[in-house]
Amino acid sequence: MVAKQEGEPGRGYWGRVCHVDLGSGAIVYEELEPEIYEKYLGGMGLGVKVLWDRMKPGAYSLGPDNVLGFTTGLLTDTGSLFTGRFMVVAKSPSTGGWGEANCGGYFSPFLKRCGIDALFFSGISDRPVYLYIDHKTAELKDASDLWGQDTIATESVLRERHGKAAQVACIGPAGERCSYIAGISTDGGRMAARSGMGAVMGSKKLKAVVAAGGAKVLVADRKRMRQLSDDFRKRLRRFGFVKPFLSDRLLALVGKITGKPLFTRQPAVLWRWLLRKFGTPSLTAISAETGDSPIKNWGGSVTSDFPGRSYEKVAGERITRYETKKYGCYSCPMRCGGTVSVTDGPHLIDSMHKPEYETICAFGALLLNEDVHSLFLLNDLVNRAGMDSISCGTVLAFALECYSEGIIDKQDTGGLDLQWGNSDAIVALTRMIINREGIGDLLADGVKPAAQRIGRGSEKFAVHCGGMETAMHDARFDPGLAISYYCDPAPGRHTTSCLQFLDIQSLEKQFSRAKTPPLLSTRRGKYRSDGKAEAIAVGAYYKMLVDAAGACLFGTQVGGRLPLCEWMNAATGWDRSHDDYLVAGERIQQLRHAFTVREGLNAIRDFRPHPRIYGDPPLQSGPLKGVTVDVDTLAASYYQVMGWDTASGKPDLVRLRQLGMTEVIDDLHLEE
Repeated sequence: MVAKQEGEPGRGYWGRVCHVDLGSGAIVYEELEPEIYEKYLGGMGLGVKVLWDRMKPGAYSLGPDNVLGFTTGLLTDTGSLFTGRFMVVAKSPSTGGWGEANCGGYFSPFLKRCGIDALFFSGISDRPVYLYIDHKTAELKDASDLWGQDTIATESVLRERHGKAAQVACIGPAGERCSYIAGISTDGGRMAARSGMGAVMGSKKLKAVVAAGGAKVLVADRKRMRQLSDDFRKRLRRFGFVKPFLSDRLLALVGKITGKPLFTRQPAVLWRWLLRKFGTPSLTAISAETGDSPIKNWGGSVTSDFPGRSYEKVAGERITRYETKKYGCYSCPMRCGGTVSVTDGPHLIDSMHKPEYETICAFGALLLNEDVHSLFLLNDLVNRAGMDSISCGTVLAFALECYSEGIIDKQDTGGLDLQWGNSDAIVALTRMIINREGIGDLLADGVKPAAQRIGRGSEKFAVHCGGMETAMHDARFDPGLAISYYCDPAPGRHTTSCLQFLDIQSLEKQFSRAKTPPLLSTRRGKYRSDGKAEAIAVGAYYKMLVDAAGACLFGTQVGGRLPLCEWMNAATGWDRSHDDYLVAGERIQQLRHAFTVREGLNAIRDFRPHPRIYGDPPLQSGPLKGVTVDVDTLAASYYQVMGWDTASGKPDLVRLRQLGMTEVIDDLHLEE
């Protein structure tokens, strides 16, 4: 089944994908033309290209015509570093447009070792099933005994059944119940969380994918790959003088004294040290103090609602004190994750993945919850349920504010007293959302559907962008996020592009189109928008490269300049410049956008952020006091830079011709 054998020249990818029709049970392998990889690389690019070609517009997101894809990166398992991530793609039930989720762990290399670059599912099974695949065979197997099991139990059973080397991606009860905020879990709690991909998987009655490939991925120049990786490791070991006194508490104190953002220009070595020492929980204190963390459903401030005496109870050191060992994803030299054991307090937990910053903020500052033990329990609950912690925390915040405003009461909540910070009620409501019990059923699809069902003015408190709950980073702090939240085909996420990323990635040293990122203004009132749209566009193109390679965003931020393009040349045998690769990144971004436009959506019309996200009304206290982001000017500027028509959303015909995107021209500009 595997085309290339040991000793033959490699190219870093197989040129083959697998299609599984869950309705008929048919499993078909497809050989792809090299041109697809040359234009769209792998990972995100391969996923959007296949879905564009195979899906007709208007498919019901939870129906048989939606295609669910698992794609590995062009650099996955090639000997490069930070490149063990995979993408899950489909039409999103949350937004109705392009949907995607990104995840680490160890699933991606074992899927690629099956002799394929990606796996796509269509149709709906008449019973619960899972797919077992390796480099010799692929088979759908009965999963009736697994249906109803949580993600941890499911993974344990399947790895016992198929061997410890087998890697599992599965859904839990949230995905089975088609909750729009359900994700897909792997490696004991790593989550492809966003866009409702778990709901799509559950709608297809697909419980899990078990990947146990053993084929070796060959590259064009193994010696060059090894040299690039060795050199990058050495660069990461430089600047070892950063001392532990540079803790998140000290950084937060400096932010409190200055009252200004602390990241222009950021020293990558500091972020590297924080990741190694604490992981993403290191952001908890500094993000709260600088205004990066949204507080009290985006309507509060650190000064008046969640001050130091509150956020310090859930800050990085309060989390990592329970850490029992470090955790790193495949091919990662940083190991920013960790395993924790909670041995005190009311909620004892033997072992689980350490809560990440997004989870801590979503269940902490966003809800005014300072009970660290409840955060551990909530993290375990959503991991086992297979649920996005960002979306779950946001819908909880929506419910708490509706309760405080008298829109819902104890009769609606089943007797729960949903006061801000009431950790017992927050835990109980989370269980109801997971199980779709009582008011939890109403909330399980996110804040937009919940507000539509509740009515009575509740939409005023439903914070989202086009149906997607927004990440735990405030656009009033970084206006670059306002563009990504609003205008990206997968709205509401912080990982596409923002000024903080541009600042620390130093893209101007790699790509001629990249300029030194504009500084953030610390003045009160509206941020200036000049130069930001162009910078964010280049950042988005670069992020598409990162996702096409299967790389980790953190790898681009820890210093030493990630040799992404050099690795891709060594793996494939190509001789392409950095700017050539950036064009491929733009092509991927344009196709993601075109997919959403073909579904009848236009971000500038349909994904407008909730007013609180951009500061309407402005906060009355805290580091972001009086700040408003001019999202209309930013969005219009971004559309102009991208070549998108503001009225229709269509990409510019001339731009598409320059990019060689005839498939989009044929669909969106046929009359021209």
